[in-house]
Amino acid sequence: MTSDEHARLMRANQANWDARTPVHLASRFYGLDQDLDPERWFAAFEWEDLGDLTGRDVLHLQCHLGTETLALARRGARAVGLDFSEASVAAATAVAARAGVAVEYVQANVYDAVEALGGRRFDVVYTGKGALCYLPDLERWAGVIAQLLRPGGLLYVVEFHPLLNSLGPKPAPGEGPELLLRHDYLGGEGPVHRDATHTYTDGPPVEVATESYEWMHGIGEVLGALTGAGLSVRRLRESEELPWPRWPHMNRTPSNWWRLPEPRIPLLYGLLAHS
Repeated sequence: MTSDEHARLMRANQANWDARTPVHLASRFYGLDQDLDPERWFAAFEWEDLGDLTGRDVLHLQCHLGTETLALARRGARAVGLDFSEASVAAATAVAARAGVAVEYVQANVYDAVEALGGRRFDVVYTGKGALCYLPDLERWAGVIAQLLRPGGLLYVVEFHPLLNSLGPKPAPGEGPELLLRHDYLGGEGPVHRDATHTYTDGPPVEVATESYEWMHGIGEVLGALTGAGLSVRRLRESEELPWPRWPHMNRTPSNWWRLPEPRIPLLYGLLAHS
């Protein structure tokens, strides 16, 4: 696909996420009307890998409602969240204000982040949990990351495993416990087109802009893009746990996340790299 076609599909995604925002604000999934606990979206290994964030400049790319951004700020970071959805940025700003947490939010496509942030550089760039599948070009993404990081800065990607993405977003009504491959694990065959009135949350239906596009990216593609941009990969973890029960027969773990009783397969990965 051409860059113009990619831009057109990303504009469709932007409209879709604008439409999703009020749905997600109203959902029990995010629970923003309850006592806010943004750390529930983090695995313990994430904090181990990130280390002490006190006084560090941290950028959260594709932040949506800013739930993880809040947790980063509460850990002492000078946190900035960036998202292409105007509705998401407005909602995240309001959520942070209600929580009394100082976070700066910027509306921009991730590919335009360097210009949108005025050339600022960061100690840590954090991204993931359903972000990379909305990017058609990972080499371009990695080049942006390299420009956003200070020398020696850290990139931390905590993303749903491409195996999980190839299994699809959630079971269809009436499906049994079998794991069914629905999509490619590897990228390169173009985007997966979705047209759905319900998202991964329990919120009300999406009323407009229901179409969206996702691109498959294998772990090898992610690693290749980052090393090609001059970053060095320091650590790669694979985890069998998710922060929500993707399948009804998943079991809650001691960390209050969820895993399959069998088979043990990777559902999430954490990738730490430095400039």
